[in-house]
Amino acid sequence: MSSPSRLGLPPVSEPSYDARRRARTDGALALSPLVWGPPGAIPDERRLRHLGQALAEVLTGRRPPESVADRLTDRAYRELVRAGTMIESSRPPFVGCPHVKEPREGAVEMCVIVHCGERNHVLAVRLERRGVQWLCTDFETA
Repeated sequence: MSSPSRLGLPPVSEPSYDARRRARTDGALALSPLVWGPPGAIPDERRLRHLGQALAEVLTGRRPPESVADRLTDRAYRELVRAGTMIESSRPPFVGCPHVKEPREGAVEMCVIVHCGERNHVLAVRLERRGVQWLCTDFETA
């Protein structure tokens, strides 16, 4: 097999630290706002799963907490920062499908399984509608 230099291609270099960091928080895992539609509508499953994935990445230390700050209330964000790395993980976490309940109008509670190697964890999140957007008001993991 020919080497890249013999083919006239530039050598492949490792992406910079900044590029790797952006890659973890942009693109497929970039969060879109959790905006509600008709009265009583809850955010769709895909967006809830993305939020769960982002929170799991923060709790494993693989994503900076400020990347989800606009999806949390001030109190929930302070708790997230204070929590730091709560989930030990030998590999990047992967969040399963969310299980969603609506205990009252304007409030949603979801639970996701966080697959992260030898041991799975559970992440519970409470969201409340604030204006036209859903915000995380509380979370818990075990």
